[in-house]
Amino acid sequence: MNWLIAPNAFKGTLEADHAAAIIAEVIGSFRRDDRIDSCPIADGGDGTCFLLSQQLGLEKVEAWVCGPLGRPKRGFFGYEPATRSAFLDVSTVSGIKGLTDYERDPWTSSTYGTGELIRLALAEGAAHLVLGLGGSATIDMGTGILQALGLQFLDKNGRELIPFAPGFLAKIAHIQLPVRLPSLRITCLCDVGNTFFGPEGAVPVFGPQKGLTEPKQGPFLEAAGKLFALMQKKSKWALEDQACFGAAGGIALGLRAFFPVDLKQGARYFFEKTGMEERIRQADLVLTGEGRFDSQSAHGKGSYELLQLAKKHGKKCWLITSGEEGKDAGFDEVLRLPDLNFSSPRLALEAESNLRAALLQRLNGSLDGYPV
Repeated sequence: MNWLIAPNAFKGTLEADHAAAIIAEVIGSFRRDDRIDSCPIADGGDGTCFLLSQQLGLEKVEAWVCGPLGRPKRGFFGYEPATRSAFLDVSTVSGIKGLTDYERDPWTSSTYGTGELIRLALAEGAAHLVLGLGGSATIDMGTGILQALGLQFLDKNGRELIPFAPGFLAKIAHIQLPVRLPSLRITCLCDVGNTFFGPEGAVPVFGPQKGLTEPKQGPFLEAAGKLFALMQKKSKWALEDQACFGAAGGIALGLRAFFPVDLKQGARYFFEKTGMEERIRQADLVLTGEGRFDSQSAHGKGSYELLQLAKKHGKKCWLITSGEEGKDAGFDEVLRLPDLNFSSPRLALEAESNLRAALLQRLNGSLDGYPV
């Protein structure tokens, strides 16, 4: 029997590659003669370009740069010399993961460190950047990246503003372009379709998880609106708010003002680059999973998009998840995980144990109706 093991991240507990390794280990020990193809997946969220770099066997380039609050952080990107493409996640050095609740502050955080990695990629010879937008700590509209690439943001007195300064966005009164912008084409991978402005925009929807509480959202939106108007004046082409600009605090919006940017649905891009359709054709059973499958999962998330490909090729698809909503999504089977206590000091170990237990319980049952 041929298995395709392709879980998404189990958010807050297990990374996608770790979950895939556990699943492959359990199946391999239980069904020794089966063939297992492991391809942990992502959909534009946290870790997408990391997984792409692994699957494509890319060279890993590492460097110390600035984290979301300016502290030193070890970062990396995958580089493909043949296409002069760099694969980088915003979350690698500008992510919310690792910040305590009191450190989360969009008035101060910046994507400058991500810009430093992009600058290093340019020095390596990159002409194309693939940027995974999930998991950011910022709502800086890409200003940190742009600063690292040579743009200057000035206050009302013409003085240059430095990144990581409290209230940075609200103080911007002028944008100074460098003599020559780097030659760079950018593909942004998105896992959400929100615009930047509006009731479903970056600030009201994603602001609270990044530390922007409701009383501060009005002033922040006002500052963002003024900056957007400045970007429109400085851009060489028409710049309008659109779907996906709300991802990662408006990074794609800011980059689109000054660079050629393509917006891609992350899961589909990931599947295309990793040859997912052919891998599904060769599989008898596709097994995916995520922490909690819910109504948002059916809007471009990796496990749901994988299900659609499995159906297209007439293959069975199982889902491992917590909660009940996965049962109505069309999966052939749902292996339900128990809910976790996220305050437990043994959270990761409990998540691993639950995943193993759910798989073993199913494998101990009959596989009637499945190839053997």
